[in-house]
Amino acid sequence: MKTKYLFRILLALIVSVFAASFLLPAENGGYVMTSMRVACGVAIVVTIVLHRAVIKHLESITNGFNLLKAQDFGSRLAHVGQYDTDVVIDMFNLIRSSLKEQRLHLREQNHFLDLLTNVSPMGIILLQTDRIISINPVGAAFLGFSTMEEALKVNLENIDTPLGRVLASLSSGEVRTVRLSDSMIFRCSRLSFMDDGFEHPFLLIEKLTEEVMKAERKSYGKVIRVIAHEVNNTIAGLDSLLAAIEMDNAAPSLDKSERDEVVATCRSRCRSLGKFISTFVEAVRIPDPVVSTRDLNECLRQWVIGLESLCRPRNITLRLELCESPLWLDFDSVLLEQVIINIVKNSAESISKDGEIIISTSDEEAGFTVIDNGRGISKECGEMLFSPFFTTKEEGHGIGLLFISEVLHKHGCRFSLTTDSDSLTRFKVYFPRDISNS
Repeated sequence: MKTKYLFRILLALIVSVFAASFLLPAENGGYVMTSMRVACGVAIVVTIVLHRAVIKHLESITNGFNLLKAQDFGSRLAHVGQYDTDVVIDMFNLIRSSLKEQRLHLREQNHFLDLLTNVSPMGIILLQTDRIISINPVGAAFLGFSTMEEALKVNLENIDTPLGRVLASLSSGEVRTVRLSDSMIFRCSRLSFMDDGFEHPFLLIEKLTEEVMKAERKSYGKVIRVIAHEVNNTIAGLDSLLAAIEMDNAAPSLDKSERDEVVATCRSRCRSLGKFISTFVEAVRIPDPVVSTRDLNECLRQWVIGLESLCRPRNITLRLELCESPLWLDFDSVLLEQVIINIVKNSAESISKDGEIIISTSDEEAGFTVIDNGRGISKECGEMLFSPFFTTKEEGHGIGLLFISEVLHKHGCRFSLTTDSDSLTRFKVYFPRDISNS
């Protein structure tokens, strides 16, 4: 029962007692009856005053609740002239102002996010138990829907497209790059965020087709130009030699040894061309490493003779600076030897003549460093290092650094190639510590 009705019932009872006192004979207790009438009158006045005070207080609170319930944050409650009630009203108005500001801030943020998702080149899909509850225009287009409304409430498993099947198979936190049968390339991510204590999954779809194809065309273009250059040079030489033999057949002028030399030259150029083509094949056919725990210091001592043979023709000194204790690491000795051969060969070519190459190992850093005092690496070249088929050599193919990068990545290594302020170039290689045994 509402408080105002209780006050009215109480007031009615007091008024009834007050009225009944006038119906009783005065001789039955005149003084008592008069006192009772005065008390009832005072009670009536006090009840009316309390009723007005309490009801105003309750009405103010009720009005405030009604405004909150109606989501009306623009109205303010006015003071009623009672201290306690005015304190409550001030508190309500303060809360209302704070809620209004927060609501406005959230609306602005949501509006910005809506604009961002609508113009984003990425597909953004919000899920609820694998059902689409929100999607932006790009995401709808990627999944084959003509409008966003068509995609809402659709289960991922019911989207019968190659991309839809990929999205349905993603697990939480997984990022996958796929090339579909129509040559389109997408990077798909399934992530989540927390809201009201619950995890809400969402999908991000990024189209990579143009970027990947542009990078592939650039790499293919480099390879084709290099191969075409070598093939054309070889064919031109062979054509010249074969023309000489053809002329000799018409008017013999070469003896047998000279003809044999021409044929041998043709064969040599053909073999060189075949070997050249094979280097490109090997660059993309690097086997997975078969690792075993070995002492890198001992391996370097075994390899140093072969490495010195790369330096001796250029009068370059090769020096080992190995750590005192054995450096036990997990690596494929065959692949790592080829990596170090390529690094030392590049260092020797950068020195040209009369220089020094140092190979040092570090037990603390679980790796090795190859140092040379060659011409160094410019800033422009440093940005292109390890790019497919990039080279600064006139007769280089860019295969060596590509091979080094692939092998070291397969070993999980970190590496860098820089020319420092002391003008020394350092190729640093660090093995993962979780697989190193110091």
